Amino acid sequence: MPGARKTRIAIACQGGGAQTAFTAGALKALFQEGVHEEFDIVGLSGTSGGAMCTALAWYALRKGDKEPWKRLDAFWEENTAKSPIEIAFNRYLVDTLRMTNRGLLAQVARGPKSPITAAFMQGWSRHMRPRFTDMEGLLRAHIDFDELKRWGKQPKGPVLLIGAIEVLSGRLATFSSANEAIRVEHIMASSTVPMLFPAVEIGKGVYWDGVFSDNPPVNELVQPVHVGAGNLPEEIWVVKINPTTCAQTPVGPEEIVDRRNQLTGNISLFHQLDTIAWLNNLYLKGAIDKAFMAKNNIPGPVRIPKSYADDPDLEYHIPCIEMSGALTGKLGIESKLDRSAENLKPLIADGERQARAFLAERAKLSRKPRPSSASARSKTLRRPSR
Repeated sequence: MPGARKTRIAIACQGGGAQTAFTAGALKALFQEGVHEEFDIVGLSGTSGGAMCTALAWYALRKGDKEPWKRLDAFWEENTAKSPIEIAFNRYLVDTLRMTNRGLLAQVARGPKSPITAAFMQGWSRHMRPRFTDMEGLLRAHIDFDELKRWGKQPKGPVLLIGAIEVLSGRLATFSSANEAIRVEHIMASSTVPMLFPAVEIGKGVYWDGVFSDNPPVNELVQPVHVGAGNLPEEIWVVKINPTTCAQTPVGPEEIVDRRNQLTGNISLFHQLDTIAWLNNLYLKGAIDKAFMAKNNIPGPVRIPKSYADDPDLEYHIPCIEMSGALTGKLGIESKLDRSAENLKPLIADGERQARAFLAERAKLSRKPRPSSASARSKTLRRPSR
């Protein structure tokens, strides 16, 4: 309906290394279906690989790209192992990790600044594309950070939030485009796996991978201090990489390592959902002053998962776009390091399918048929009924 107010949404994307190719596919499908035109995307948040995907999406939206998904496509295409030496290097890393996790190889811990590690990387990188071994260079090739510096902070939506952790203080860190210009260091900090890459220094802080932090930032999406009073969402959608459940009790060393990694990646997300669920219930039961919220432009309850709500009759939920069970069952922890086309392309394709299935399900909740792709750009979906 022309002139109708659009529902304000935020999209939060979990980290998970190469598995976040799934996130790229999900965002691609959402954009191809015209979500950025049907809805008012007021916030994007991400951690690690999710931070890379959301940063690319955010930059494309702020630039006004007519086809914002193409920036994601180009990034992941260049991030894929292509030449024989890149394919061999990728296979070596994946096979080594797999055999180590199975107990077939002894684990030798070396820090990212180890001379042996440096010599190893230097020897391999001579025969590979520079951007394949230089993630910062790859990001700079697809996002003009000099332009972002000229923009400065961007208080109007969409706002980009990137999660990391400050190593020395142990405090969570959230870099927000509403409060400062986004820098490549922010994304690198969120993506710095400690044993693989050196900590990133920003100002007086030293930062590591955001997987130790909010994975992804969700609570911050509903806090004016991070996004501004005008960018508070009515709905939050989560692109989730780590599966919640597993089919059977892990027994072997590889299964245990994989499951432990999944659980670690989900801890902060579930804690945040619990917090939002608790606040929503307080609001619904009259414990929070609605007049104060209206005066300060704070929306009503953010949608929370029914399984987290005290009242099973609540219809509010934060929906997750997750990998299909068929694909999840094939992935081990080593796939988070695997940049082969055989690993990335199925992840991207599954992301596209699951995002479209999510939109179809949301249309059912709203009790209104979803517009076709051709008409989606001019129509606004109703919010699910309360």
